[in-house]
This record gives sequence, C-alpha cells and structure tokens, in this order.
Amino acid sequence: MTGRIIVADDHPLFREGMLSILQRLLPEARIEEAGDLAGVLRLAGEGEQPDSLILDLRFPGLTRIEMLADLRRRFPRTTLIVVSMVDDPQLIGEVMNAGADGFLGKSIAPEELGQAILAIRAGEVLVRYEPSGLLPLQPSPRLEGLTERQLDVLRLLAQGKSNKEIGRALDISHYTVRIHVSSLLRALDVPSRTAAAVKYRAALGHGDGE
Repeated sequence: MTGRIIVADDHPLFREGMLSILQRLLPEARIEEAGDLAGVLRLAGEGEQPDSLILDLRFPGLTRIEMLADLRRRFPRTTLIVVSMVDDPQLIGEVMNAGADGFLGKSIAPEELGQAILAIRAGEVLVRYEPSGLLPLQPSPRLEGLTERQLDVLRLLAQGKSNKEIGRALDISHYTVRIHVSSLLRALDVPSRTAAAVKYRAALGHGDGE
C-alpha cells in the first residue's frame, strides 16, 4: 500500500522529520502536511480519501479525544495513527478506544517510529512509546517504583487473569491493560507475563504485601 498520507502537527520541525521518514520508507506515496485540524479536513476533502492520517493528539482544532472518534466515523477506511508526547496509559487507552489504529510516542527512535508506522498501515494494532517518569530507572525485584495501578494489574496478572478479565476487575479497557502490561514487562526487565508473575511472587516472598 502506498497511496496518500496526511501528516498533521503544529510543530513544523516535527512535520519535516516525519515527512523525511515517510519519503524514505514510502517513496511512491503522496505525502501532504497540515498544521491544524481545518487543514487536515481541507486536504482530506480534496480528491481520494487518504489511506493514512498521522496526527498529534493535541494541535489546533483537535482539543478533545472524542474528536478522534469523529475522524474515525468520517474516514472509516483511513488508517488513523496518533503520534504524541503523551505517556499516560489511561489516556492512550482512551485514544485507542476512540478508534485509532495505533499510538506512537514521539520519543522513540526515528527508525523504530518508521517501522511501527509501516506495521500499523499493514493492519497491526500497535501501541509503542517510551514512558517518562512512570517507571523506575532501575527496576527492582521488590516492585519499588511501580504505580498503584501497575501493582493492581500485576497482582491480577499473577492470578492468571486475562487482559479482558483484568480490565473488568479494574474498570479499564483491555487496550489500557495491554499498555500497563507492556510497561510492567519493561519495568521488571522480564520477557513475558509468566516471568512478571514469578517476580511478583518472589517479591511477596521477601516480605512485601499486596
């Protein structure tokens, strides 16, 4: 798939960087840019529907997450990718629930960002970002530094609960649970849910309570 891509961000330097990445990876694509939502809608209304919208979460004209749902309804066949500095799992979960096909953090490396965009355009639902201030610099086997919500997710994960079951127990979406689990694996420096559960039980064995 090459087609037509619109990049929307109110920071010209970021747009320039994103256009450079896309032009290198998708040289046949028609790539356009806009600095506000009005510009996005104007471009999208000209000619064929874009196959991808790559936009910041917050820029002129886009002031509420609900507006992403409006874009989803307006462009049902367009791949909607949000690229933002936001690193709040709850907020990212709301973005995905609003109909985004992927969420990418602006802080990830350009090569990783480009490959993630290709994966989302190919049909993968993807969330990838680098948390800041949310995780400890040196992950501890005794779970120090995890947020209260992360500990809730980890406790239920260790009980063998699925993402949907954890979401129901904590009244959050399974997208948000997936984001928390990804953050936990990175924070605990483990490769799998099972390994995270083992580390959690080991921490309890050292005297930590639930």
